[in-house]
Amino acid sequence: MSVLVDIQHVSKQYKEAPKPAVSDLSMTIEKGDVFGLLGPNGAGKTTLISMLCGLFPPSSGTIFINGHTHQTHSKASKQAIGVVPQEIALYLKLTAWENLNFLGHMYGLKGASLKENIKQHLSVLGLEANMHQKISSYSGGMKRRVNLIAGLLHNPQLLILDEPTVGVDVQSKQAIIDHLKKMNRENGMTILYTSHHLDEAEDFCNYIGIIDHGTLITQGKTKELIAQNNCSSIEEVYLKITGNNFRDK
Repeated sequence: MSVLVDIQHVSKQYKEAPKPAVSDLSMTIEKGDVFGLLGPNGAGKTTLISMLCGLFPPSSGTIFINGHTHQTHSKASKQAIGVVPQEIALYLKLTAWENLNFLGHMYGLKGASLKENIKQHLSVLGLEANMHQKISSYSGGMKRRVNLIAGLLHNPQLLILDEPTVGVDVQSKQAIIDHLKKMNRENGMTILYTSHHLDEAEDFCNYIGIIDHGTLITQGKTKELIAQNNCSSIEEVYLKITGNNFRDK
């Protein structure tokens, strides 16, 4: 396999912060991987994802996405990325169809192919019957599924998922994970996934990286990490490496 994401000695220091949010972090994600980025609150996951998306540059170091950086090839690097944020990034007064049609045009998609693409995703995720209802009338799980489609429309090389199943019922969670597995399997889509659902991460991700205090603590194939640490699950590995101290204060 070839490398899609290459992060080289990246740090991010916010003004007036006592220490870097990300510190000299290096890692790679290969094409076709489902990479689980795990870590406690405040570990630096959100900052790292923001830099990957090009929202702001690193204080030092370089991030390559398919050989390009946001600083030198901004359009090419951003076109390779799809983002599904933790927040619902949809217009509540528009219908699901109107939201996705608008976002499709923002990606430069149009015509019959865009309409078929939208319809196919809505159908697979059980939303075709509700596509002309306003998002404001949707349940939390339905909103999450439309939020996911919005990040998938342009068939990105790298899909970044920030807590994609938070606050949804079991049925919606399973539909989301199954659709993502299908996109990875059939389209070769590389996925970077963050979540506090460690059992979900273990089932979904073939590769895991754990960060804490802005640095990469460990990484490896999911099953190998469990075996190397003499644990029975990724949750055990996670607690063994990051400790039991509270991180939400």
